Amino acid sequence: MSPTDDRTTTDPLSGLRGLGARLSPSSDAEIAGGFRGRPPGRTPGERGTALKRVVIGVGLVVALLFMLPSSFTYINPGHVGILIHRAGGGVDRTPLGPGIHFRNPLLSSIEEYPTFMQTLVLSKNAGEGGAPNEEINVNSQEGQPLSLDVAMSFELDPTKVPALYSTFRTDIAAIQHGYVKQTIRQALQEVIGTEPIADVIGPKKAEAVNRTQGLISQRLSQYGIVVKQFTVNELRAPDAVMQAINQKNVMQQQALTAQNELQKNTFQAQGDSIKAAGRAKAITAEAEAQARANQLLAASITPTLVQYEQMKKWNGQMPTVTGGGTPLIQLSTPKP
Repeated sequence: MSPTDDRTTTDPLSGLRGLGARLSPSSDAEIAGGFRGRPPGRTPGERGTALKRVVIGVGLVVALLFMLPSSFTYINPGHVGILIHRAGGGVDRTPLGPGIHFRNPLLSSIEEYPTFMQTLVLSKNAGEGGAPNEEINVNSQEGQPLSLDVAMSFELDPTKVPALYSTFRTDIAAIQHGYVKQTIRQALQEVIGTEPIADVIGPKKAEAVNRTQGLISQRLSQYGIVVKQFTVNELRAPDAVMQAINQKNVMQQQALTAQNELQKNTFQAQGDSIKAAGRAKAITAEAEAQARANQLLAASITPTLVQYEQMKKWNGQMPTVTGGGTPLIQLSTPKP
């Protein structure tokens, strides 16, 4: 056996080394390192830098995927968005309309406000107002306490919503049950406090409601709150006051009934008097006419007319009884 055959037999890896030497100039150490997963030809520092780049890239992709949904905001119809700059600048004066809007979630946020018609109910009934008791308490001109259940329908002016948020820094529900409720109570006190309680409950209720709505509209319009309607659904006074008012109303009704009855009797008496006067006048006129007729009749009766009437009734026969009496009918002898 040749020396070459002996080397091959004694060193089985010598063939692989020769093949590796022909394919790559790398050393045995580099080949062994390649089998351990390290790229050949790179130092440990280069491999660390490459790993860092991969980690940073993966982190950026994950962050991008995480932030992408929050980078777009959808504003619902009937709402506006308030853009708030976290890095400075405060609240943007121009509201965002309905639709999709892009923003930087790290440097800004958006608050959504409703601009459609809303109704604030302040009531003693928990089922209406939402809170256990949100009735409005005021005093009348006499100092009598009154409790009112009220409702106010309103809208928000979209152009003034950013200023509204800048002023109160809270949502619209908190504004309604805070500042708006206090404004309503103050306006009611100013109006009802100048009127007697009987008038507010009775004939002047509608006037008081209209005056209150005017004051509320004037004070809320500067914040973009447009009042559409204000109503007083119920008004409650102490039982003693209500009894006195009801008794007064009953007496007034009775007095009105008596006055109407008196007027009715007066009108009836006047009518009877007019009828009596008419009848008397008619009788007088009839008597005067009869007397005038009699006067005319008496003036028209003469002896000649009497003889004429007798002659119309005579049948042409002379009386059969003779005597010394004067004949009933005397014919006048024609003059020669």
